[in-house]
Amino acid sequence: MEITMDMIKQLRELTHAGIMDCKKALQSSDGDFAKAEEYLKKVGLAAVEKRVDRATDNGRVTYVITDKKAVMVDVSCETDFVARNSEFKKLGEDICNLAIEKGYTQPTEDMEDLVKKLIATINENMKIKKMVVLDIPANNYVMGYSHADGNIGVLVQFKASDSAIFKNEDFQTLAFNTAMHVCAAAPMYLNDSCVPKDYEDEQLDIFKAQVSKMDKPEKVLEGIVRGKLAKHYAEICLMDQIFQISNDDGLSVKQLYAKFNKEHGADVEIVGYERFLAGA
Repeated sequence: MEITMDMIKQLRELTHAGIMDCKKALQSSDGDFAKAEEYLKKVGLAAVEKRVDRATDNGRVTYVITDKKAVMVDVSCETDFVARNSEFKKLGEDICNLAIEKGYTQPTEDMEDLVKKLIATINENMKIKKMVVLDIPANNYVMGYSHADGNIGVLVQFKASDSAIFKNEDFQTLAFNTAMHVCAAAPMYLNDSCVPKDYEDEQLDIFKAQVSKMDKPEKVLEGIVRGKLAKHYAEICLMDQIFQISNDDGLSVKQLYAKFNKEHGADVEIVGYERFLAGA
């Protein structure tokens, strides 16, 4: 049977495989599209297996936010060239939308199938490195931010007793700037109550060792250690960090939100955040 260019184009639209691969598939199946698709699937899966051990140090973070859910996924790849590819970007969006549609909370087999299909087309190894799903209940809101073409992705979740505040222009600016701050400052924890006890104990041991040779009373040394811990928390806890975006007064995140709430008669608070670095 003669394999025409129209047939090749049709199969390519169905499978996204290369032109020559589509031609070979149609030739081997004597023009039968179902058999040609099966042929391409087998060839593609074989190619995927050959690439599974290749390093995936690049990638893209993608998020999708709806009224009730926010999903963010880090899909890694081998090169930054592919990370900027429109099909690779769409892969991340498709994974997020699939999670929302199906109610998934972690990577699944049908998500991996989407990845394998693109591996077979682009000829690079890819992996779903991380995924997070946030439920957005009533009186909650999620702001997203993407930096450097998907190199870093951020989700910040807020709550307030009156959801009308979320439509306020000042809040929208503050929320977006907060997501930018999380991107830039990379906090480890939301606040000091979120810091694990073993981490705190480890830091206290370090600070105690630093002051152990000081010739000062025990109570003074204890105060110095606690001061060092508070300073450390101001570096690693989001609410204690100095806000880095449009903050002429040098306020911490906690202070800035207290100021916003007072000025707007609101009670907005940050309840959580997620920050993904692509390929990490």
